[in-house]
Amino acid sequence: MGLWDSLMGRSKPVQANLDVLFGVPQAALSLQAGGDFVPTGVGAVCYRANEGAAFSAAQSDVQELLDAGNGPKVERSDDSFGFTWLLDRQDDLDVSELVTELHAVNTALQDNGFGQSLLCSYVGFRSPTGAPVALVYLYKRGTFYPFAPTGPDRRDNVLELQVRGLIADDVPVEPELGRWLAIFGAPGL
Repeated sequence: MGLWDSLMGRSKPVQANLDVLFGVPQAALSLQAGGDFVPTGVGAVCYRANEGAAFSAAQSDVQELLDAGNGPKVERSDDSFGFTWLLDRQDDLDVSELVTELHAVNTALQDNGFGQSLLCSYVGFRSPTGAPVALVYLYKRGTFYPFAPTGPDRRDNVLELQVRGLIADDVPVEPELGRWLAIFGAPGL
């Protein structure tokens, strides 16, 4: 970024740091110890699918890689906004294994030149009352935020702020609350 960009108030976008995903298992421990949150064993990667054979091949390779294990197959779905979700379920609720698979999806798409298509990833939890909570990683910001849906187009902001307080020392939390996107209708939540 040059002097002209600085004077005009422009800034470089934050580069994604996919390795911060590996902080999620520690955040899961903090959520369990500090608030009795339980991992659901569900996580997903959201991206905008591109046209063309190269993207189709990369997407198929990623799905085959994740389906190679003995666990449940990865589910692919499209939402009403035109985004594609790859949903991954871990029967043994192993957050570390789930994060490793989500990291593999993000890395594969990024390494094949489709990083600009990545939107977010999430790891699911249940609150002590059974309410769903997602720890969401924003690819283009390199930060996390909690999302707690309570129904169609409604969310529990108090619960989200509670989760933010519990995970703040474990993962980089998105400081701008306006960037805490609602991912209503995300598969698995």
